[in-house]
Amino acid sequence: MTTASSFWRADAPLILASRSAGRQAVLAQSGLPFEARPADVDERGIESRLEPVGADALALALARAKARSVSARSLGRLVLGADQVASCEEWIFGKPGTMKEAAELLRFLSGRSHRLHSAVALVRDGAIIFETVAHADLTMRELSDEFIAAYLALMGETALASAGAYQVEGLGAQLFASVSGDHWTIMGLPILPLLDALRREGALIS
Repeated sequence: MTTASSFWRADAPLILASRSAGRQAVLAQSGLPFEARPADVDERGIESRLEPVGADALALALARAKARSVSARSLGRLVLGADQVASCEEWIFGKPGTMKEAAELLRFLSGRSHRLHSAVALVRDGAIIFETVAHADLTMRELSDEFIAAYLALMGETALASAGAYQVEGLGAQLFASVSGDHWTIMGLPILPLLDALRREGALIS
């Protein structure tokens, strides 16, 4: 759990329904006190029940499910769910399941542009207080098979933890020719609209 913030006005810290180190870093750097409580949800099952849907709808459905799962065990608390999916040429994808899938995904994205869809859902007692989806557009440079093999060898199974098999804040920076979108959206947690929602809720000083 992070330490209290002088900006924070709620009775208890925010709960982040995620184990994502990136999202935890965004909250900590923004001065928000929080507890991380990973949600127990079947993401692949949710995806299969929703298909076919757009990328925004899928990302929001996953964020809601995570927040509501943790909210059911955290009465009266503000719970934040977040998820990120990506789309490219009408194809929607998330985290690769295996290193082989990661290599195939990177070969497909090589030389192409894709969009990240980063969703957040703020929930109290199962009711959605606020939700939104933010976007970032990224273009990968042409990647050789030699580079992909070297990149995945360095990343290891960390490549399976993020949509697109990369984390731009680390070795993933080597994959790209250009990026359009704010840092927080790329990290999977669009913080500015979330902070605004928390102010409206009275959890932060305005």
